Amino acid sequence: MTETRKIAAILAADVVGFSRLTGADEDRTLARLRALRSDLIDPTIAVHHGRIVKRTGDGSIVEFRSVVDAVRCAIEVQNGLIERNAGVPPERRIEYRVGIHLGDVVEESDGDLMGDVAGLELR
Repeated sequence: MTETRKIAAILAADVVGFSRLTGADEDRTLARLRALRSDLIDPTIAVHHGRIVKRTGDGSIVEFRSVVDAVRCAIEVQNGLIERNAGVPPERRIEYRVGIHLGDVVEESDGDLMGDVAGLELR
């Protein structure tokens, strides 16, 4: 298997209280999450030149060439979530926990990344 070592900005995100949200109303939560991904999250990642490395149910790992792009993407998504959560009761809001890390990673031939992804949390 071929691998490439490089420096990358990694954004890791997941939904705060996902189990609680799906436990209360799985169908609505999943529908809202899918809509957020297609209408807000994925387009914002693309605008900021990110590459979705992996989805983990309610979470994502995204690679950026620049920390500035990763931070701008995170801020734009968080601001979009604030707008979309306006008027939604606190117990039904979809909120993301986001961490950004700049570090040395190994990219496998299949595009997967391995390495340290711990870092700064933006919430």
